[in-house]
Amino acid sequence: EDGKGSIFARPVVVFKKFNKKIFWGIPLTLQSKNGKFYSKIELLDGVLRMAILSQMRLLDSRRLYYKIGIIDENNYKNLIEDITKLCRGP
Repeated sequence: EDGKGSIFARPVVVFKKFNKKIFWGIPLTLQSKNGKFYSKIELLDGVLRMAILSQMRLLDSRRLYYKIGIIDENNYKNLIEDITKLCRGP
């Protein structure tokens, strides 16, 4: 999935921070999608986004340009559950 703008920025959820330099990031999209590879995320601004679990990867913190919002604890727990289901398989 391509980003937008001159720097091809893409919103991500910082899922797990390992140290000051690297973290696991999960890309977000505004398009509503179904399936086991997507998880609903609602930021505190009330906008519904979809986390693309199949594109989760290790990222360098220098790729973070600005913060767009925060997810609450319940959304984070749901995200963890969806990733766990995906890793377990059928």
